[in-house]
Amino acid sequence: MDLTDEQLDRYARHIVLRDVGGAGQVKILQARVLVIGAGGLGSPCLQYLAAAGVGTLGIVDDDVVDLSNLQRQVLHGTPDIGRLKTESAQEAIARLNPDVKVVAHALRLTTENAAEIISGYDIVADGSDSFETRFAVADACLQLKKPLVSAAVGPFEGQVSVFKGYEETLPCYRCFVPETPGGQQRTCADVGVLGALTGVIGSLQALEVLREIVGFGQTLAGRLLIYDGLSNRIRTLSLPKDPGCPACRGR
Repeated sequence: MDLTDEQLDRYARHIVLRDVGGAGQVKILQARVLVIGAGGLGSPCLQYLAAAGVGTLGIVDDDVVDLSNLQRQVLHGTPDIGRLKTESAQEAIARLNPDVKVVAHALRLTTENAAEIISGYDIVADGSDSFETRFAVADACLQLKKPLVSAAVGPFEGQVSVFKGYEETLPCYRCFVPETPGGQQRTCADVGVLGALTGVIGSLQALEVLREIVGFGQTLAGRLLIYDGLSNRIRTLSLPKDPGCPACRGR
């Protein structure tokens, strides 16, 4: 694949990076990435992946834009209130980078449709806000041997990791979270979330997606990055593969 003069100009700051270069940019342009959720995490993740030139971006979201979303879901604007987030996101990405093809999946990803949808992509970035969806995504990624870049946020804390449980020494998502935690699951509507925090974590998620595409630096597979917005500290913990994990055992 030859880069056009316009692409050489648009992606010049990537191309001059020794660890990316023209070959890495071509990989980005040829990549197919599925982003689960076009909300607080999905917004910055989609923006940076689109700006980077990811060739095809799939977006899964069945929700509409609400006024209360705009404090953190920066892909959308006030005129988008009431519109499907997939439609709003698609238009925003088209304005940002016409190189990017957007495939809108205006639905909820479930155990029934996850494998069919995910099979069309190389990498999945999950920023969903329910364990039901997270497990459906994780199980399908494991089955299809697709890298899963998972991110989550609390009121002032966020985390990012990459799961490749289909590899012999690396954990899957269920090695980390075997089942839905007990007790009532509280959402950001219940406890709140600092808007800028979702920007930090969503950007880190996009960085890990690009790392998986190009292969630069050290992957977060087998590690968990935790960002504490109150103390402004970052910790990275090891995530071992669980030999007794029923999901990835024997893979």
